[in-house]
Amino acid sequence: MATIKYTSYSQIEQELEILKLEKEINYNKIKLGFEKAKDSIIPSSAVSVVGNLYKTFFTGTYGVILKTLIPLGVNFFIKRNKNN
Repeated sequence: MATIKYTSYSQIEQELEILKLEKEINYNKIKLGFEKAKDSIIPSSAVSVVGNLYKTFFTGTYGVILKTLIPLGVNFFIKRNKNN
């Protein structure tokens, strides 16, 4: 890197401002890259929606009934298909 000779304080201030802006741009690029990497690793919001639906449907009395009927229904269809 070549040595720069400044002739006034305004040139120094201008160079410092440029360096500050470049630093901020690089920081934001790193932050954006981190956010993209995090989004690709962490499941999307669709998974949380499915989890919330599961909690809604399988809690309380209604949930107990569903948890009982679903295995019975699955067994019924399995036995029905084996007999055919």
